[in-house]
Amino acid sequence: MQAITITDQEFRQFQKLIYQIAGISLSPAKKALVSGRLSKRLREHALSNYGEYYRLLVSGEESSEMQVAVDLLTTNETQFFREPKHFDFLHQTAMTGARPGCTYRVWSAACSTGEEPYSIAMVLSDCLGDGPWEVTASDISARALEKARSGHYPLSRAQNIPRHYLTGCCLKGIEQQKGTFLIDKALRDRVQFMQINLNAPLPRLGAFDVIFLRNVMIYFGMETKQFVVNRMLPLLRPKGHFIVGHSESLNGVVDASLTLMAPSVYRKS
Repeated sequence: MQAITITDQEFRQFQKLIYQIAGISLSPAKKALVSGRLSKRLREHALSNYGEYYRLLVSGEESSEMQVAVDLLTTNETQFFREPKHFDFLHQTAMTGARPGCTYRVWSAACSTGEEPYSIAMVLSDCLGDGPWEVTASDISARALEKARSGHYPLSRAQNIPRHYLTGCCLKGIEQQKGTFLIDKALRDRVQFMQINLNAPLPRLGAFDVIFLRNVMIYFGMETKQFVVNRMLPLLRPKGHFIVGHSESLNGVVDASLTLMAPSVYRKS
């Protein structure tokens, strides 16, 4: 089948759509990504161009298709223990910041396929053991969350997991599951996955000691960044920490309630 080319006008339609839904700003450089990720959906629905697919989405005739498109356009690359200094910081902070009788809570706010929240859970299990702690993990993508809940990954994804976590928190597949590994059930039970659109009002989540919002702000314009952070900060406990990606900054986004403690790590007053 001959490849279908997306026109500039069609690309602008999808730019506007994903911005309205998720607050994500797709640069012109993402045109090929949009075309590649959506091309199979055109074939699935026997459509001849991207404009027809856009009209199918906004018509509401197939409501589930909108979620499929959102999943395809918002799922980003992730890995276990990405930016490892953040996990060293979490270990130190949890050791000193956990309060007797209080549940230590961490939110992975753009968890993708689960590597980040499970990395967080491994660290908390290491330093807090069987004590009261939990991880909330959220993403806009239903498909990514389904993968995350399974806790089942190709063995190649384990390369960045420290050896003591790999042996203590992961089960190596055998026979039909050879070449894969599974996050231990006791650890999976500590992580609650939820579908949340950060560009919309947040559900009742309670208060957190640490919030990870990493490698997602780069896709937001300044106005969206402001709205997202303003929604999240009330959920961060006083003296709690807000962590963004190393390539990201909250400059111009937040008020004096946050103090920069280390590169990409902020503390709430």
